[in-house]
Amino acid sequence: MGAVTRVAVDALGADEGAAVVVEGALRACRGQELAVSLVGPEHALNEAIAQAGARGAKLELVDAPEAVGMAEKLSLATLKKRSSIQVALERVRDGQADAFFSAGNTAACWTIARRVLGTLEEVDRPALAAVVPNPDGRTVVIDVGANAQCKARHLEEFAIMGNAYARGVLGIARPRVGLMSVGEEESKGNELVREAHEVLKRSSLHFVGNVEGHDLFTGKVDVVVMDGFTGNVVLKASETAAELVLELLRAGLPRGLRGALISQFLKPAFDAVKRRSDAAEIGGAPLLGLHGCCVIGHGKSSARAIEAGIRSAASFYKSGVNAAIESDLKTLGRAPETTSSSEAASPPVEQGA
Repeated sequence: MGAVTRVAVDALGADEGAAVVVEGALRACRGQELAVSLVGPEHALNEAIAQAGARGAKLELVDAPEAVGMAEKLSLATLKKRSSIQVALERVRDGQADAFFSAGNTAACWTIARRVLGTLEEVDRPALAAVVPNPDGRTVVIDVGANAQCKARHLEEFAIMGNAYARGVLGIARPRVGLMSVGEEESKGNELVREAHEVLKRSSLHFVGNVEGHDLFTGKVDVVVMDGFTGNVVLKASETAAELVLELLRAGLPRGLRGALISQFLKPAFDAVKRRSDAAEIGGAPLLGLHGCCVIGHGKSSARAIEAGIRSAASFYKSGVNAAIESDLKTLGRAPETTSSSEAASPPVEQGA
């Protein structure tokens, strides 16, 4: 049996409150390979555990009396030194946990993680990476919301980080990297995309050139690179489109006994599609480029999504991706912007994931 991976979980992050986080943590801890520290107000956590009928469960409770709301301003969130986000991240920094998971305020998680953990040596901008399905496996999309304003240097960092994640977590030996644009030709795209194309073309990555929106789910590439504003719009639109397709298919079935029989016959196929397209199966987006492993989930996460997010955080830690990112980025040298304060970079696109 391998070493137990310790995950510090922000118990106050989900929209549904501590109860859904407790349920997801209990599910994640059923095996022997995971240990979870639930971070939040101790009395509230004890109450949620009692309601779940799980007294005596193997969950460590860590008291953190302050909460960061989904719509809370960053200036207020970062002042809360005993918030569940801050305390959970400090456990990773201090070696009391191996990874962090939260389904809370994305901007607060990004900002506090950057300050508490710091970035890897060559990284200027930590980036959120999402994993989406394709016919043969999965594709990494980076950035999906952490950096709305980018330079070509940042997109190169994202490409290297996404490449390392695809290798370490998805097991793709030589990931194909594409740059999101409005056309495949090198001349297409805005000034940022054209400049980034030239940079990536000269890199050691397996860069296949520009890709378009329809290439996200075809398996043409393994990593798609874009700025965080574009990435966040793409991710949210993709999630909604997947839900809409399933609803339209269900609505198109005939009514009555015939429809019920067809529905029953097609149920395995529907379930398979839902598993491949459901964001809850992944649980969250890894925040790459930090001295530590962080995964940020959606505020609307169910217990199943919380469980998947905690497991994703553990897999991130066990993959050794951070060491690979540091090694691969050394060829770039120190980013010029890293001489500024950790608060200088723009916060993520939105407040809640």
